[in-house]
Amino acid sequence: MRKVRVLVAKPGLDGHDRGAKVVARALRDAGMEVIYTGLHQTPEQIANAALQEDVDIVAMSILSGAHNTLVPKTINLMHSLGLDDVSVLVGGIIPEDDVPGLTRAGVAKVFGPGSTLESIVAAAKASVRRTVA
Repeated sequence: MRKVRVLVAKPGLDGHDRGAKVVARALRDAGMEVIYTGLHQTPEQIANAALQEDVDIVAMSILSGAHNTLVPKTINLMHSLGLDDVSVLVGGIIPEDDVPGLTRAGVAKVFGPGSTLESIVAAAKASVRRTVA
């Protein structure tokens, strides 16, 4: 059986990735295969990496406030590449008022400050849309 594959990405000009690395490790420790893109990724780079790495989930960490622009653009690019069955999770400093718009854009779950690693792992497992057998 193949492991769930997760792409952890830091879009935009946000230079803080400690949280993303902690989440990546938690997902790995939960038995998932994790690919970390590094800092300063464009939506195009994230969508292309998701395609090339054949991932089940894209998990984006955004602390810069650009989530309403970068996340929908990334999701639209993913759809244009045929990645309709890849779930998207987003975490970071995201106001509650922005969550419904991100959900409408296609985000499966949004995590704000104080989210537990257990809740992130559980949501990742629950969000997988592909058959991973």
